[in-house]
Amino acid sequence: MSKSKQEALSLLQKKRAESEFPMGKERVEKQHKAGKLSARERIALFLDPGSFEEVDRFVTHRCTNFGMEKQQPIGDGVVTGYGKVDGRLVYVFSQDFTVFGGSLSGAHAAKICKVMDLAVKHGAPLIGLNDSGGARIQEGVEALGGYAEIFWRNVQASGVIPQLSVILGPCAGGAVYSPAITDFITMVDRTSFMFVTGPDVIKTVTHEEVTKEDLGGAGTHSETSGVAHFVASDDAAALRHVRKLLSYLPSNNKELAPRAVDAERADRDTNKIFPLLPDIAQKPYDMKSLLEDVFDEESFLEVHAEYAKNIVVGFARLNGESVGVVANQPMHLAGCLNIDASRKAARFVRFCDSFNIPLLTFVDVPGFLPGTDQEFGGIITHGAKLLYALAEATVPKITLITRKAYGGAYDVMASKHIRADFNFAYPNAEIAVMGPEGAINILHKEKVAKDPSLAPKLVEEYRDTFANPYLAASLGYVDEVIDPKDTRRKLARALDACKNKKEIRPSRKHGNIPL
Repeated sequence: MSKSKQEALSLLQKKRAESEFPMGKERVEKQHKAGKLSARERIALFLDPGSFEEVDRFVTHRCTNFGMEKQQPIGDGVVTGYGKVDGRLVYVFSQDFTVFGGSLSGAHAAKICKVMDLAVKHGAPLIGLNDSGGARIQEGVEALGGYAEIFWRNVQASGVIPQLSVILGPCAGGAVYSPAITDFITMVDRTSFMFVTGPDVIKTVTHEEVTKEDLGGAGTHSETSGVAHFVASDDAAALRHVRKLLSYLPSNNKELAPRAVDAERADRDTNKIFPLLPDIAQKPYDMKSLLEDVFDEESFLEVHAEYAKNIVVGFARLNGESVGVVANQPMHLAGCLNIDASRKAARFVRFCDSFNIPLLTFVDVPGFLPGTDQEFGGIITHGAKLLYALAEATVPKITLITRKAYGGAYDVMASKHIRADFNFAYPNAEIAVMGPEGAINILHKEKVAKDPSLAPKLVEEYRDTFANPYLAASLGYVDEVIDPKDTRRKLARALDACKNKKEIRPSRKHGNIPL
């Protein structure tokens, strides 16, 4: 005899209730004691209230080895679906550590792949909430195949939809490669970890002893390796941060980022900049203070804040419009370009270009960092990454030289020669092959050797003749030398002039960036 409608409805309600706590409430309580939220709590906190629609709620694994057929929790360790963030569609998956440690099976992977496919098809961002011990050993190659299916989709979706990864627990072995392909990674201090091989394996193979935190904690990956772009204090802070990040991004590569409501007026004077710029060329100043005066109030969202501090990258708003910012930071290594800074900025530039976000470059660079470590580490190739990224970018590109622009670093930092649309400079800007002191040591080596007292005068003569913005302006390499108080107004008008920019490049499958 078939079930009545009421019995069928009761069964549905029972299965739904079971899916809320597939391994029991005590497992969720254990998560809480570890300072972590459950998979469903994370989704509820991340999405607009009441907007989540679950997909594949009742999926279970298919493994019959090692007694796994006796344990088939509903959902198989991952919650998947779609919802809204500030009213905009997003797709999300949230791994459930209470189910087999969040380990990935074939069924688990298939659920993730389904929402990835839907996100691309529907032109919506994909957000992964990662909390997994890695591949489910009981499933062997099926689990490995599941990871590869995810990786393949990450690559196909790259540059099509924003892909954001939030690491909310362990992320080990093959699990790390999907976040690594995505656009931005947010980690949580003290509760999230990423590593290809854990401390025990390292001790066995190399005899090194290292803690999980030192090997793959948020501090390590935000400061040393550069794997993580952002660090949050807890799960809730991480999810709030990702909501904010999404507000700067378009939903896909065919759209523009949303404009902020009630934007600050564009014609405000930037009066804090002139006093900020030192009279002495060798004296540092904080580039972030300059950026704060230029952009809409409290709109600057720094990316990779603790990594390669000699260059600053991030998102901001100018007259309400979302822009990408690249700026040398004189407070660290005098703003020199080095390996880490070049990689950091190149990756960010390519993201902005993929998603129609204009690029504003602020230049105060004395050159590339010298040293055997840099040369042996491949500064030539890594520096070329940033050059390639900015030359390749077809979004609006606006450049402001705030002080120094020396040598090849002048070319690399979005110069007119690599097709920036508008290039500005302050009156104190120094644009030359190298600094006056170094130039004099080459051009007047014999004079200075005979009479060192001539050096200061020769340096000033060189600075007055060559290290100023007017020679570059006379050649059309700088479009305008501007008063610092006009910075915001000039940049906003240039940005507006570029809004319908079209640039045709040679037909090709893809270029070969120096990786």
